[in-house]
Amino acid sequence: MIKATLGLTHEPFHRNQAPLLPPQQQIAEILHIHAQHGGFAVILGAPGVGKTVLREHLEQRTDRGETIVASVSRTLHSYLNLLLQLADAFKLDAPLRQLESALIQTAYAHVRERKTLYLVIDEAHLLDIGVLRKLRLLFERFPKKHLLVLLGQPDLMHTLALLPNADIKSRITYSATLWPLADPDLRAFISTELDAVRLGANTFDEAALDLILRNAQGNLRLARHLCHGSLLEACRDGQRQVSIAHVNDVLIQPHWRSHEQLIKGQVK
Repeated sequence: MIKATLGLTHEPFHRNQAPLLPPQQQIAEILHIHAQHGGFAVILGAPGVGKTVLREHLEQRTDRGETIVASVSRTLHSYLNLLLQLADAFKLDAPLRQLESALIQTAYAHVRERKTLYLVIDEAHLLDIGVLRKLRLLFERFPKKHLLVLLGQPDLMHTLALLPNADIKSRITYSATLWPLADPDLRAFISTELDAVRLGANTFDEAALDLILRNAQGNLRLARHLCHGSLLEACRDGQRQVSIAHVNDVLIQPHWRSHEQLIKGQVK
């Protein structure tokens, strides 16, 4: 509907390959340096601050030919199922009993071909600590020149900081946190997304933009959803500019309301 109303060829705020923002770019560059000699990285962040975009960027490095990226994101699984996900990422077909040794041999084969090896585990905060320890023991058998990257919410570091998990935490060579964006950076992000689909900078009037920034609170995912939803409401109203009324039409939806507001709404 938005494309038809505004005469666009691409859906705004729905890019398949979102560019890295400066904080993500800095982390990606440091990860690349660590990958040259091997390491263990932990990247933390609240939901919606850009960890998924960073993971997708790392996965795209496989297309360069000199890099192999094995990525796992379905972490609420048993150790065996995680091995199967790794095998699928490596395009490896091996009997279950020989899966661990086959993964190790494949990793060594890639390193002998002078390829950089990334092992990326997204949603790592959902991993059972026993499964994570088994993975740590497996990756100890991998060639030293590989980079293990755990992406997760801050609870992950709280878990690793417990004394029984010191054997895992002590192996971390790099860690970073993706924080919510400041308002000027979030404004720049919205402007870039508008430019990408050839929409003008005045697509959101100033009051609407201020309301979006206030409710997104620096969160990229929330900002993207709120901007897209507001554009949809404007198009339904036959308007080419988003006003504060269109943003409010989105904010009255239940999922945008706080827990306290939802409770009050149930009281007559």
